[in-house]
Amino acid sequence: MWKELDYSTKKDTRSGFGAAMTELGDSHPEVVALCADLVGSLKLADFIKAHPDRFFQCGICEANMMGVAAGLATAGKIPFATTFANFATGRVFDQVRQSIAYSNKNVKIAASHAGLTLGEDGATHQILEDLAMMKALPGFTVINPCDYHQTKAATIAAARHEGPVYLRFGRPKWPMFTDPDQSFEIGKALVMKPGTDVSLFATGHLVAKAIEAVNALEAEGVSVELINIHTIKPLDEAAIIASVQKTGCAVTAEEHQMLGGLGGSVAQVLARHHPAPMEMVAVQDAFGESGKPEQLLAKYGLDTGDVVDAVQRAIARKGA
Repeated sequence: MWKELDYSTKKDTRSGFGAAMTELGDSHPEVVALCADLVGSLKLADFIKAHPDRFFQCGICEANMMGVAAGLATAGKIPFATTFANFATGRVFDQVRQSIAYSNKNVKIAASHAGLTLGEDGATHQILEDLAMMKALPGFTVINPCDYHQTKAATIAAARHEGPVYLRFGRPKWPMFTDPDQSFEIGKALVMKPGTDVSLFATGHLVAKAIEAVNALEAEGVSVELINIHTIKPLDEAAIIASVQKTGCAVTAEEHQMLGGLGGSVAQVLARHHPAPMEMVAVQDAFGESGKPEQLLAKYGLDTGDVVDAVQRAIARKGA
C-alpha cells in the first residue's frame, strides 16, 4: 500500500536523481557524471562541488558525450551521461546503439524532462517514444520511476547494476508516496494494492494518477489491483501474469506513446501466456504541444478520469 499522495511537499523526480548522485559520489568512487550543458536541470551541482574531478562538461554535443561515456566505462568507471530525454535518445540513437549497447558498456543514461509533463517547451522536447526506442536495444535495462524517493533509489540501483541502463525522470514537482528508505530491485514490480476486479499497471508520473483513480473506483465498490511497473525492461512477467489470472482483465497507464511503451510490453506478455481484455491509457499516435503539465495530461487522455474510464471499459469487456 502506498502512503497518501503528498500534494503539500511535491518534489520533481529529477531532484531524486540529483540527491542520489550526491550520495553515490561519496560511496562509489568509480561513479562519474557527464552533462550536455544542463547541469542545473539535472541537479548535479552538489555532485560537482564535492567531486569536480569526476565531472565532464561535454557541452551541446550529446553524441560525443555518449562516446566519451563508453570510453570511461571501458576504463572501469561508472559513467552517468545526463541530458534531456529527447537528446539522450532521439538525437543520439546511433551512438547509443553502436558505442554502448552493441558492446554492452556499463553506461547509465540519465534522462530528464521526459513526456508531456515537460510542459511549456513543447513537442520538440516532449519525447514520447523513448521507452520504445531504448527497450528495443539488446541488453539495455529501462527504468521509469514514479516519484522523488523511487527515483533516488533507482539511481543507486542503476549504479550497482552491471550493464547499460536508461533511467527516465521528469521536470515537474510531483506528489510523493513511496517509502524514502525503500530498497529498489530492478525488474521487480511492486504491488501497491491488491484487488480482484482489474489489474492496473502504471509507470512513472502516471502511478500518481492511477492512485487517484483507484481511490475513486474503490468508492464505487471496484476492487483494483494496482501494480507499479518501474522497470519496463526486464519486465516482471510473472507478476503481470499472476495478477491478470486473478482479476481477468488489465489496464496500463503511461506518459508515452501507446505504440511501443508499457502497454505494448504487457500486451505481448498476456498474448503469449494469458489472453485477457485490456485497455491502454497512453498518447494516441500524436506529438505534444506547449502547455501546463496537468492541462496536457488532460488533453491527451492521461488524467485520473481517463484511467477510471479505461478500468470500467476493461471490466465491461471481461463480462461481455
